[in-house]
Amino acid sequence: MALTRDFKATIQARALRDAGFRQGLLVEGIESLLAGDTETGKVLLRDYINATIGFEGLALLIKTPSKSLLRMFSPSGNPTAKNLFAVLYTLQQKEGVQLHIQAG
Repeated sequence: MALTRDFKATIQARALRDAGFRQGLLVEGIESLLAGDTETGKVLLRDYINATIGFEGLALLIKTPSKSLLRMFSPSGNPTAKNLFAVLYTLQQKEGVQLHIQAG
C-alpha cells in the first residue's frame, strides 16, 4: 500500500520538530531488523530516511545510487549487509546517535 503525500508530510513535519520521534523511528527500525521483522524495519527506516536526509542525500553520502537505495527499502527489497550497514552507520552519524547492542 502506497503512503499518501499527507501521511508522508505529517511524518516529515513531526520528525523535523521532534528529535525523540526521529530517533524513535531509527531505533525501532533497527530493532525490527534485529528481531527478524525485516518488513517493518524497512518501512520504519524508509520513513526515517524520507523524513530526514532523503534518499538523494543518503545516496551522496554512501556513494550508492538513490534508485538502488529505494529498491533496498522497498517491500521486496533485499539489501546486502555491506549496503545495509553503510546506511545504518550514516544514519547514526547524521542523527548524532550511536546505537549499541546489549545482550539480554
